[in-house]
Amino acid sequence: MIILAATPIGNLGDASRRLIEVLENAQVVAAEDTRTTQRLLQALKIENRPRLIALHDHNEKQKAAELVALAADEDVVVVSDAGMPAVSDPGYGVVAAAVEAGVTVTAIPGPSAVLMALAISGLPTDRFTFEGFLPRKPGERRKVLRALAAEPRTMVFFESPSRLASALADMGEAFGVDRRIAVCRELTKLYEEVRRGTASELVTWAEGGVKGEIVVVVEGAAPVEVSGDDALAQVQALVADGIRLKDAAAEVAAATGLSSRDLYQAALAVRKPAGS
Repeated sequence: MIILAATPIGNLGDASRRLIEVLENAQVVAAEDTRTTQRLLQALKIENRPRLIALHDHNEKQKAAELVALAADEDVVVVSDAGMPAVSDPGYGVVAAAVEAGVTVTAIPGPSAVLMALAISGLPTDRFTFEGFLPRKPGERRKVLRALAAEPRTMVFFESPSRLASALADMGEAFGVDRRIAVCRELTKLYEEVRRGTASELVTWAEGGVKGEIVVVVEGAAPVEVSGDDALAQVQALVADGIRLKDAAAEVAAATGLSSRDLYQAALAVRKPAGS
């Protein structure tokens, strides 16, 4: 069995009893950084010394098959340096290989910088999208942000402290300088901080220098006011591009605030032959 184990993102007190129990009995642990995992075992006063196998971005393709083969006979615990493995951290490749091989995959839930930042941001939490790290190159970053300009859901990003100011400036350019943003820094740690404001306000703050682990939460775009006829035309255009009618209606509804059901029914009515 493959066991994805969420580890603390800063505060050791967030380590669950189940995590400690699994690590106390583990024989094999695949770790993003074996040195970090060794320090975690020591900090949690775990005397067990499992076999540690390095699993990181540069070797996951090669290691996945080995770990899945081991997991066919014994439990293999997968950990990242912080948070849930496979979410913006190594682990996805192992899970995909295990699923293909018919090996059971489970997880020990725990601390999540994404969910914590979303919850305390003060921005809508009912629908959100996690976008991970933005590209390092400014041109590529701006291209990604422009593509998200009409995204109606709250967006969550990871960002490097050294690139935060420039990323916020690009967000202001792509989303508008008045889009609400929350920058969450050092979550669960001693100097935890949340800065809320518009893109322009936060750029000024970030230019003064920021340290620590950063999560940026961005308000989704406001629904675009369009007429029913225009929305129906958008649905028809998406269907013409090969998207299923139901999915096309849902996409346009999310962007416009109109009823997905009404758009679906209207598109069906237009498709029916006259007199039927």
